[in-house]
Amino acid sequence: MFEFLKDNKKERKDVALVLSTGGARGLAHVGAIDQLLSMGYRINAIAGTSMGALVGGMYAAGKLEDFKQWMMGIDRRKMLSLIDFSLSLSHISKGERIINALMEVVPDMNIEDLPIPYCAIATDAITGNEVVFKSGSLYEAIRASISLPLFFSPVKRDGRLLVDGGLVNPLPLNRVKRSKDDLLVAVNVSGHDYRGQVELRREVREAAAERSRMMSFINRLLPDDAGVNYYTLMNRSVSIMIHKNAQLSARLTPPDILIDIPMNRYDTFDFDKYERLAGIGKMKTKKVVEKWLEEE
Repeated sequence: MFEFLKDNKKERKDVALVLSTGGARGLAHVGAIDQLLSMGYRINAIAGTSMGALVGGMYAAGKLEDFKQWMMGIDRRKMLSLIDFSLSLSHISKGERIINALMEVVPDMNIEDLPIPYCAIATDAITGNEVVFKSGSLYEAIRASISLPLFFSPVKRDGRLLVDGGLVNPLPLNRVKRSKDDLLVAVNVSGHDYRGQVELRREVREAAAERSRMMSFINRLLPDDAGVNYYTLMNRSVSIMIHKNAQLSARLTPPDILIDIPMNRYDTFDFDKYERLAGIGKMKTKKVVEKWLEEE
């Protein structure tokens, strides 16, 4: 009997994939996808929140390889050049420059025209309701889903103010489209930031130095040498909440395979560490799936 179940596991290759929020840690999603594909799995549907929505959108559009090549060219200097600083008291970045740069690599398209079912999760900051994007512009969905409070400006849509989906559904296991006999696979990279980010503080200050009018604002938002101010305290508090909510999501809608990748040594803005983070995702996915296949 147990041998039959084991063989049946090996025969199940269709995957409904769910990718969590996590900032730059979400680059591990790329490695996870690569590993699943190399093991013969077919991703037939995908749902994601925040960075999971971005990586998932690139895959659903059939452009993950183009995205990977682009990410390999991202270093700290390039990353900082993609931050279009704002003088608003509600956010640091307008968030337009990063989306425009991505659109040069992967053109926008409608979600309903993607080769596989895809959805992205955002949060209505006014009502607190979850907003699920299943149609319309792919990049509008991604931009809303990644709108980290205080960092990116919220997205205004149909009278709503949309921010990061991780606030309400960081691991949207209940939103991915399912088919008969598929495997529900989740990759969770959510975790809370605890590092001082001293190097990032210095580099952002240098990038903003020529725009003296915003320097007092930037200095108030960036952490001191202990890595603490009201922005970092709020960011860490939100990260802890998101991590706990992701764990709750996995209990409420248990996946067949949960690839849990705790990466507290990396923080929200470590986008220059793409190859390292993708490698961790690939290695952890291989280990978890092989263990799942061996279990009786």
